[in-house]
Amino acid sequence: MDRRDELLAVLDGSVAIVPTPEDARETALLSDALSVGKPIADDVSLVVSTSGSTGVPKGAQHTPTTLAASAQATAKRLGGPGNWLLALAPHHIAGLQVLLRAFASGHTPTVLDLAAGFDADEFADALDRLDGPRRYTSLVPTQLIKVLDSPRATTALRAADGLLVGGAATPAPLLRRAVNEGLPIVRTYGMSETAGGCVYDGIPLDGVSIRIDEPSPDGVGRVVLGGPMVAHGYRNLPDHPAFAEAGWFRTDDLGRLDANGVLSIVGRADEAISTGGLTVVPQVVEAVVVEDPAVAECVVVGLPDDRLGEKIVAVVVARRGKQLDANRIRGSVAERLGRYAAPREVLEIDELPLRGPGKPDRRELRRRFSS
Repeated sequence: MDRRDELLAVLDGSVAIVPTPEDARETALLSDALSVGKPIADDVSLVVSTSGSTGVPKGAQHTPTTLAASAQATAKRLGGPGNWLLALAPHHIAGLQVLLRAFASGHTPTVLDLAAGFDADEFADALDRLDGPRRYTSLVPTQLIKVLDSPRATTALRAADGLLVGGAATPAPLLRRAVNEGLPIVRTYGMSETAGGCVYDGIPLDGVSIRIDEPSPDGVGRVVLGGPMVAHGYRNLPDHPAFAEAGWFRTDDLGRLDANGVLSIVGRADEAISTGGLTVVPQVVEAVVVEDPAVAECVVVGLPDDRLGEKIVAVVVARRGKQLDANRIRGSVAERLGRYAAPREVLEIDELPLRGPGKPDRRELRRRFSS
């Protein structure tokens, strides 16, 4: 059975698969953790690994019904079904959904070869070859930066009907730059447990419900998502608390809903930094740091500190041709958020380590700079 036939079988429920990466060690880890080859519920046709930060893979269980709900809601929001260009790893939910959406619409997707990494000009060539009544693709923020640095890729993407950007939060300056270039960008929020993005530009797709549990006085609390695309629990973890309420998934994300029901994500509950007795959400600091004209990307982590418990450290990638000014960065954060949130150190690296579908690997950064 070739890849197309296999994925069509997933959509009609005649097979059940666990997508795995090409790396043999990771495949063995997933196969063991998700009990590949052992019996599975009759209605489950896809078990897709999460990209959580704990390092222990979990498998979100999807059925043809959850996958169809996701594909249909996505097509409706984007303006209709169409063909897709795959530029993401296909074993993660974001890349896999690119393929499934194309096949569900009766098209054959174009697949970009990522063996040597993402090349913006090769992406442009692949996008030019993509046929269909409407043309879509999906990228992570680090790829979008490379596209915007390539006039050829920017021109090609401008002619597409939709660009989904997810996998990690899209920094505000990057979003503005994409919009100013006329790219058809749509910010997506979702995860393996929701069959990929289920909230577009802060607005839930049809059938999706959002609830904020235990909100603070400023409205920030745990994001809980409900809808027909929510997974049927985790493989081998039947009583996991994230799925304790039928049809709902309790995320690890902190967010708020405005008066119009638009969702904004503040950060993750399990990534908060405790420094000097105060709690700092790293994504809030990152949002300030990336506004600096010399910063292309930023990840904020907490590193061990004898006096503070954890110190706030900003790890940044500089914009091409720009010189970082650590004092200016610290001053901006102190002015916007208070001195307690300002990075004690600003460390420059050439490229951020990533995990999963383009998410910054905070654990690797902590390991690298704690020694």
